[in-house]
Amino acid sequence: MQNKFLTSSLFLGILCLFSVISCSKKIDDAYLNPNAPVIVDVEAILPGVIGSFTAFNSAAGTNYGVQIDDILLGRYIQYWGSTTNGENYGGMGGTMPASDNTGGIWAAAYYGHGQNVNRIIEWGILQEKWDFVGVAHAVRAWDWLELTNQYGEAILKEAFNTNLSQFHYDTQPEFYDSCRVICHRALSYLNRTDGNVNPTNLAKSDEYFNKGNLDKWKKFVYGILARSYIDLSNKSNFISSGFADSAIKYADLSCKTNADNILATFSGLNSSNGFNSYFGPTRSNIGTIRQGSYIANLMSGTNDNAFKGVSDPRAWYMLSENANGTFKGVTPWLGVTEYTTGANNTPTTNYPKNFWRHPTQASTTGTNDSARYVYGNTTPWPMMTASEMQFTIAEAAYRKGDKTTALAAYTNAISLNFDMLTTTYEFKIPAGRSITPASKAAYMSSLAVVPPNSTELTMTHIMLQKYIALYGWGTHQTWTDMRKFHYTAIDPATGKQVYADFTPPPTSPINYLVTTNNGKWVYRCRPRYNSEYLYNIPELTRLGALNNDYNTYECWFSMP
Repeated sequence: MQNKFLTSSLFLGILCLFSVISCSKKIDDAYLNPNAPVIVDVEAILPGVIGSFTAFNSAAGTNYGVQIDDILLGRYIQYWGSTTNGENYGGMGGTMPASDNTGGIWAAAYYGHGQNVNRIIEWGILQEKWDFVGVAHAVRAWDWLELTNQYGEAILKEAFNTNLSQFHYDTQPEFYDSCRVICHRALSYLNRTDGNVNPTNLAKSDEYFNKGNLDKWKKFVYGILARSYIDLSNKSNFISSGFADSAIKYADLSCKTNADNILATFSGLNSSNGFNSYFGPTRSNIGTIRQGSYIANLMSGTNDNAFKGVSDPRAWYMLSENANGTFKGVTPWLGVTEYTTGANNTPTTNYPKNFWRHPTQASTTGTNDSARYVYGNTTPWPMMTASEMQFTIAEAAYRKGDKTTALAAYTNAISLNFDMLTTTYEFKIPAGRSITPASKAAYMSSLAVVPPNSTELTMTHIMLQKYIALYGWGTHQTWTDMRKFHYTAIDPATGKQVYADFTPPPTSPINYLVTTNNGKWVYRCRPRYNSEYLYNIPELTRLGALNNDYNTYECWFSMP
């Protein structure tokens, strides 16, 4: 069958050749070959690549990016939970059976970015547009780190081999190494000023990310490098290998002030999905989730073993109050059952409003008029912040035993997060609830939050404040952090959990952990269904990815 097809194709090709020769030059010019490798200006490709960071849209496929998966992964770390009792992801379940859920980063890396990034690199080199080439490498480095942290093993060496229909999966160490090599390659191009480097052209194509600011692109790359080292902090050789020093070095070269923050933005030009944030009310994707009890308790001062009795003024920016004017959240595996009463499940006054703060508690809709923080149609979506980088320094320095540096970075990280809220998200805040210098100082002077000396600083302080600072947008990084600590690891300084009072779905007296997990917690996502589970079965079999509990297989980065 294959030989007949090739013979027929060759015969048709010969006929076409004679036909083309006999055609006039005018027809050639008027009807260009649609299959020819037409080279276009890279300026036309980059905007779509930028869009793929958050929620990619195209005629051939939509909804690929970090925001898509955040909605589900956020339930693993209890940033939020579904209103439905017994919901799969609230019980740490994986994606089954024929679904692309949790496949957003996979699709972004291989499709939304994929060959588009390759073309920017290839054609950008031909056109000597080194700034675009550097940006494309930065995107690829981000892809590889996010991809391997979410899925573990994935396709690296054969990723864009168009002659293959089945692909070999490579290891996490290979992805980490490749990420770092690409980061340094990105920096080498971003530092070039020769050729056709044109800040104005880059700024037009990069309007909704770094606006053509090469210094910010470099800081983004340095931040990726910092993450690639701090993500390995559970390794037994984290200090001796120099990983801790590298985490500190690159975090210090990354975002230092809130002006450096890497923000994805949205035009909001019309009601079309592609112009608005995936978390905004127009696209209406998060109406059935509510903030988690864990974050609500941490910020309300009701967590027993961390920040107890300290009310966090950031809550009025980041969370949604209930009818009582207090902050309550859902337990992801219970939904809103704890906030309803009677046969009709009538909401009580403690029932948390949705993220758009619709006055009807059970509503799944809202308007932009009442949306705060990252939940508006066009509110900026942080991809990396100065606060996160300071927490990175704090953790690495703490592990090295340099608690003086750790405390300074920790304190600065909290301060930067406060200031980001007041400079970037100062809207729709109820009267009298805005953060003031006095309220910020009062919070940071609490001994429960900022210890008076470095000897009293704990890993619990660092990781819980980072958990708060990344709330809403930093789901992927927070999940990476929590897996490093295996969710419930003990802080030697306190004798209690690092993530104090965090409780994964219990298995007794009632089992709320999804049964297919076989009693284990979630540590990875399976590869995207609509590619791997249709065409790459031999490789999935080799990895064990056809097993129902594949989502519980621990990733390399969190192993000692």
